[in-house]
Amino acid sequence: MDLVTGHTYWPHTLEKKPVYPAVEEDLECDVLVIGGGMAGAMSSYMLHKSGLDTILVDGTTVAGGSSSANTGLIQFFNDKTLTSCIHTYGEQNGVTFYKLCEEAVNTLADIMTLENIEGAVTRRESLYLASSDSDLSMLKEEYDNLRKYGFDVEFWEAADLADKFSFTKPGAIFAKGDAALNPFRCVHGLVSSSASSGMRVYEHTRIESRKDTEEGIVFYTKDRHRIRAKHAVYATGYETQEMKPNANAKLLTSYALVTEPLPEITNWYRECMIWETARPYLYMRTTDDNRIVIGGEDEPMMGEHDRINRLPVKQKLLLDQARAMFPHLDLRVAYAWSAVFGETHDGYPLIGSQPEFPNSTFALIYGGNGAVYATIAADIIKRKLCGEEPHPAAHYFRFNRPSRTLPFTISRERKEAPSAAGKA
Repeated sequence: MDLVTGHTYWPHTLEKKPVYPAVEEDLECDVLVIGGGMAGAMSSYMLHKSGLDTILVDGTTVAGGSSSANTGLIQFFNDKTLTSCIHTYGEQNGVTFYKLCEEAVNTLADIMTLENIEGAVTRRESLYLASSDSDLSMLKEEYDNLRKYGFDVEFWEAADLADKFSFTKPGAIFAKGDAALNPFRCVHGLVSSSASSGMRVYEHTRIESRKDTEEGIVFYTKDRHRIRAKHAVYATGYETQEMKPNANAKLLTSYALVTEPLPEITNWYRECMIWETARPYLYMRTTDDNRIVIGGEDEPMMGEHDRINRLPVKQKLLLDQARAMFPHLDLRVAYAWSAVFGETHDGYPLIGSQPEFPNSTFALIYGGNGAVYATIAADIIKRKLCGEEPHPAAHYFRFNRPSRTLPFTISRERKEAPSAAGKA
C-alpha cells in the first residue's frame, strides 16, 4: 500500500538518520515487533526496557511510512469529544479514556526527556475553535465537561480571540498540557535508544508468512529467513487492513503542507496548536524553525494516482484558509503531501488480540491522536507480555468490543463527519 504521496517535511529535520541492516540469518527472540512506525517504536522500546528479548523489523525503513506524514499534534483532546464519549460509552469509560490520553501526553514527553531525544517534543497549549455560531452550544458543553472532570481548560469569547490573534471566531476552548511532536525524530530516537542498549533492529525485512507452533510463532521473511518468537506485536498500521480487514476501521485520504520558515510569527498567542469544530477540520501548528504546518481537507480513500492529482487543489485550499486567518504572514509552501489515514467508526483505537493470530497482539493506533494511542497501546502490551497486572482500560480497545448503537457525534444533535487526518 502506498501510504504517502508528495514531499514530507520531517525527514529533513534529522541530518544523520540511523540505518539498520536487513535480516540475513535465522533469529530467535521473545517478542517480534513488526512495523517501525510510532506504535512499533514505542512498543518495542517499552518491551525492551522491561527485559524482554525484542526484535523490531520493518519492511522498508524506520519511520518511513505514516510517521513521516504525521503532523504531530499530541493532545488529551480527541476527534471524538469527551462529551460524545460520555454519551456513547458512559461517564466512567469516557472520562477514563480522556484521562489516559492526558497521561500518555505526559508519558511521551517524559520519555523524550529521559532518553535525551532532542527536538522531538515541545510542550504547547491547544485552541479548539467554534467554526460557526451554531457550534457554540456544543463547545460550551464540552468545556463544562472538561472542567468538571479536572482538565486545565479556559473558555474564550470572540473578544478574547480578537485580542490574541489576527482572526476571530465565535468562541474557543483553550487547553493546557498538550505538545507538538516531531514524529520522525521521536520514532528514530526511540528505536536508536533501544538499539544502543541491545535491541535488534532490521530494516528492509518484509514478513511474508507465519507458522504457529507449540512454542510460539515462526515468521518467514521475503528472503526465507526464519524468525522464531514466543509472541508477536503487529504495529503494521493501515497496511493491516490488507492482511486482516476490520469492520470498525475506515481509511481516508488526508492532506498537509509546511510553509517556508518565517522571520517571525506574530498575532498567534503562544504559538498554540489550532483546530476547529467543522468537519473535516483545519488544523495548524508551528515548528521549531518558524514554519507553519497546515492540515485537513480529508476525503474518502483514493489511490496514489488520484492523490497526486488532488494534492495541488487541496494544497491551495489549505493555504487559502491559513492566509485568511493570518493575513499578515507571508505564507509560502515548502513541502506538501497527501497520505492514507485510518480511523475507527466508534472513535477508539484497536489494541488487542484477534483469534486468527494466536500469540499475537495488534496495536492499530487509528485516529487523529496516533502518538498518544501508541503510548497507551505500548503500556497495555508491555503489561500483558511481562505478566503484570492487566491494564484496567485494555478492554475499551479490544477488537471484539460491543458495537455501539449511539452515533459518533460531537453534539447530541449533529453527526460527526470524518475527521482531519493524522494530527499525530
